[in-house]
Amino acid sequence: MRLALDEARRAAESGDVPVGAVVLDASGAVIGTGHNDRERSADPTGHAEIVAMRAAAAARGSWRLDGCTLVVTLEPCTMCAGAAVQARVDRIVYGAIDPKAGAVGSLWDVVRDRRLNHRPEVIAEVLAQECGALLVEFFAHRRVG
Repeated sequence: MRLALDEARRAAESGDVPVGAVVLDASGAVIGTGHNDRERSADPTGHAEIVAMRAAAAARGSWRLDGCTLVVTLEPCTMCAGAAVQARVDRIVYGAIDPKAGAVGSLWDVVRDRRLNHRPEVIAEVLAQECGALLVEFFAHRRVG
């Protein structure tokens, strides 16, 4: 999660919402990193999780990320939760809960829907306060400025 927090800080430095993600392979090696990049790239899919999973898939040479863990500082939205299911990640670890858009247990629970063919394990609220603090600080500065 500390590596994901570093990625989140990079997003904030470039003016994007501070969310960061990393993908670990089964051995625990980092095979993909990413942070929110929507503002710079003008890409609505430029969420940290998508960026990190794309990098991991490229490193692997396959869209299948079975055996991998997606670690992200904020609970994934429906798009990112769905992408994690489609990529067949084994596990999603996230920090701060997102009561407004979270799709891994808060507002929705996409990843545990029994109708889907793949359901990753979920580990929630890892370093949640630290992850949430980045977001609170970011938005506090935006409201003032």
